[in-house]
Amino acid sequence: MYFTSLYIKNQATTIMTSGFFLINKPSGPTSHDVIDELRRITGIRKIGHAGTLDPFASGLLIVAVEREATRQISNFSKMDKAYIAKLRLGAVSDTQDRTGQITKTQKHENTKTKIQIQNVLQQFVGEQTQVPPMYSAKKVGGKKLYELARKGVEIERKPVNINIYYIKMLDYNYPDLEIEARVSSGTYIRTLAHDIGQTLGCGAYLEELQRTEIGDCKLKNAVETKNLTKDNWEKYLIEKP
Repeated sequence: MYFTSLYIKNQATTIMTSGFFLINKPSGPTSHDVIDELRRITGIRKIGHAGTLDPFASGLLIVAVEREATRQISNFSKMDKAYIAKLRLGAVSDTQDRTGQITKTQKHENTKTKIQIQNVLQQFVGEQTQVPPMYSAKKVGGKKLYELARKGVEIERKPVNINIYYIKMLDYNYPDLEIEARVSSGTYIRTLAHDIGQTLGCGAYLEELQRTEIGDCKLKNAVETKNLTKDNWEKYLIEKP
């Protein structure tokens, strides 16, 4: 009788533990670090995420738990995404973000007005093409671009079709420009930051990045892994985002 009850209990637990987490990833750990932490907390190995966030970036990460959920990961990777980004004007980076080698392009304070910047931002709204950065996980010829970039190798990349649905200026205090943008899947925000800097004529790189939405999933509904324990994690698991 005891073994029968235990089997039923375990079977019910297995059903309950297939689903999704909406995780608020802090700046610092990699997306895979988050997965490792969730494996430690839940005791489940079959866990994956949709849409990698760079270590310095923060925000929404959709995590699938167990086989039935992980099969659906690719669906979320293809969804539109929204970000809040801080650009640092007056310099460029070889990685297009703060983690790379920074080269200043201006010695004096920029004199561009908010209206001038807003006009430039609007030039990037709509369907367009974007060249993937060398420091990215995109594969060309079976090689990840960042692996080649770290060896000092740069290769030609084909532009990809993207759509930037809107860009809003949230704050501007030179050299920092904060924007909010909603973009199609496959859009690199650090490349967008670099391209905005080139159009402004002063250079720019991505200083901070926070992902706030994936499809209809929102950061405000996400939980940080530090608040998950072996006793409470199941109540944060949802059947479908």
